[in-house]
Amino acid sequence: MKTYKILVVDDEVDIVDFIGDYLTGEGYEIIGAYNGIEALGKMRESPADLVILDVMMPGLDGFEVCKKIRAESTVPILMVTAKDSDVDKVVGLEIGADDYIPKPFNPRELVARVKAILRRTYQQDYQPHDQTVALEYRDLSIDIQRRRATIGNKLLKLTMKEFDLLLFLMRHPGHVYSRDYLLDSVWGQDSFVGARTVDVHIRRLREQIETDASHPQYIKTVWGVGYKFTDE
Repeated sequence: MKTYKILVVDDEVDIVDFIGDYLTGEGYEIIGAYNGIEALGKMRESPADLVILDVMMPGLDGFEVCKKIRAESTVPILMVTAKDSDVDKVVGLEIGADDYIPKPFNPRELVARVKAILRRTYQQDYQPHDQTVALEYRDLSIDIQRRRATIGNKLLKLTMKEFDLLLFLMRHPGHVYSRDYLLDSVWGQDSFVGARTVDVHIRRLREQIETDASHPQYIKTVWGVGYKFTDE
C-alpha cells in the first residue's frame, strides 16, 4: 500500500513536530519546512502528496506559498489559519487551497481531514460504467484516464477538485445541480468544506475555459438553484 508523503509547513518548530508526531503515527511520511522558501524548495526537490500550510508566517506567508505551489502543481493543500475567518477561508480557496482548519485545532480533526483529502484526491473512482475514456463539447475536451483537460490546443492547469467538478458536470449536460449536491457528489459526504467552495471552483474553472467568464458558454448558473453544463 502506498505511503503518502506530507509536507508540513509552519514557522513554529513545536507545531511541525506536533503535527508530524500524530501523522507519523497514522503511517504517513512527514517532511517539515519552517518558512515559505524552504517549503518551495522541498516541494521541488521531493514533491509531496499533500501540503499542510500555515498562513501566518514571516517573509513569504502561506497565501504566497500556496499561489507559487499551485502555479507548478495540483497537489492538495490544507491551509492552517490562525483564526476562524471567512475572509481567510475564501482567499485560501480562491488561490487554490483544497481545505482549511483554524488554530487551535484538535489533532484528531486534523488527521480526519488529512485522510478525507487523500481519499478524495487519490482513491476515488470516477470511471463511468460505460468505460468512456474522453468527453468533448465544442473545443473543450477531457481525457478521463489521463486526467487531462484541454480547450482548443491549450492544456488546462486544473487542481484535482477542479478536474473532478468539470468532469461531473460534463457527464451530465443540461442537468441542474445545487451546491450541496455537487459537494456530496464531488467532494464527498465526509467533506469539511462549505457550499462557497463550489462557487470558488466554478469561478476558477470559468477563468480557464470561458472566453468571457462573465458570460459563460459552458458552465451556466441557474439562479436560485445551482449550476449546469450547457446542453445547447
